[in-house]
Amino acid sequence: MRDALRKKVIAVCDEKIAKKGPGVGLSFYAFFANKNDNPELLMEAAEWWIREHELDHFEKATKIKEMVQQADRNRAAADH
Repeated sequence: MRDALRKKVIAVCDEKIAKKGPGVGLSFYAFFANKNDNPELLMEAAEWWIREHELDHFEKATKIKEMVQQADRNRAAADH
């Protein structure tokens, strides 16, 4: 997942959690406007969500945020 998408996922998860609490669910569509202005990025998010992780349509924002942050930590550890 490219850096811009990771940052967007974390920001959206933080926003949803702040507004609706830690039990809030979302789909990968939550990271995009209703108008599909970046189909490549949308497909990257869908690939990560559906094929790579086999997630349900709706997942808890806290789970998604943790998955992205854990991937960042794993990547950083592998670089050292």
